[in-house]
Amino acid sequence: MGKAIIRNKIRKLRFDHDEMTQQELADRVEVTRQTIVAIESAKYFPSLELAFRIARVFNLPVEDVFSFEEEA
Repeated sequence: MGKAIIRNKIRKLRFDHDEMTQQELADRVEVTRQTIVAIESAKYFPSLELAFRIARVFNLPVEDVFSFEEEA
């Protein structure tokens, strides 16, 4: 089994939703802006609960926001 990679489309989704700022998203999901920065840059992976809260902001299923891949 290879290394797991979790990717996200948060940055693109924010811009597709009236250019939502990182702070606006953070406020809506009740985390700090720094947490959103870390998630977008794949330095931090959200809990399952937070992943669902982020997806809900964009009215999307979680798998349309986050993807899981394994390196060979």
